[in-house]
Amino acid sequence: MKYYPVFLDIRDKKCVIVGGGEIALRKAERLLDCGAKVSVISPKLVPELAALKDRNLISHIAAEYSGNLIDKATLIIGATDDKKTNARISQDARAKNIPVNIVDDPQKCDFILPSIVQRGDLSITIGTGGKSPALARYLREELEGQYGKEYEIFLNILGNLRTKMDKNAGVGKDWFTSLMAVGILESIKARDIKKVKKIVKDITGEEVDIDFK
Repeated sequence: MKYYPVFLDIRDKKCVIVGGGEIALRKAERLLDCGAKVSVISPKLVPELAALKDRNLISHIAAEYSGNLIDKATLIIGATDDKKTNARISQDARAKNIPVNIVDDPQKCDFILPSIVQRGDLSITIGTGGKSPALARYLREELEGQYGKEYEIFLNILGNLRTKMDKNAGVGKDWFTSLMAVGILESIKARDIKKVKKIVKDITGEEVDIDFK
């Protein structure tokens, strides 16, 4: 099985999670981070999910799963501990042409969720085709040690320079190569804001705002 990797814009889109446990909580938090409108179907919720409901961050249908509850969803995640319910979720979603993920059951999925290293807008994803979540987790932890906060800050600098690059066709690659060559990441890691600004100014001729928070 080969999966097509894609970053999906789900801002303000209805995304349904079936299940109210710890796994459902993790899925809800990730969807909320991406701006989705999250609906959780479950008779009960773990306290953390209940807190999200109380803050009006998610909607909650306090009922057993039923196929009519997933209508008009952009995607569906099945996170129950009941195999029969998960199978029904998968069948119903596919019948309605809604992409579905059933946790820990790739055969019932239209998409699988990678392990992610997140540094601001920088996302490094690891996928194993559903064969080994343990390996994906191991690699994620390894990458987390290699790619720190400095990459988030550097990406923000590059984002600020992007409009300038567009006005100076062809310079983007040269700027990037030069910034890397003089060790801008090391200066960011050392939190030397004056040096970082000087490096950017010397190479690009541009002033940039830098946030070390």
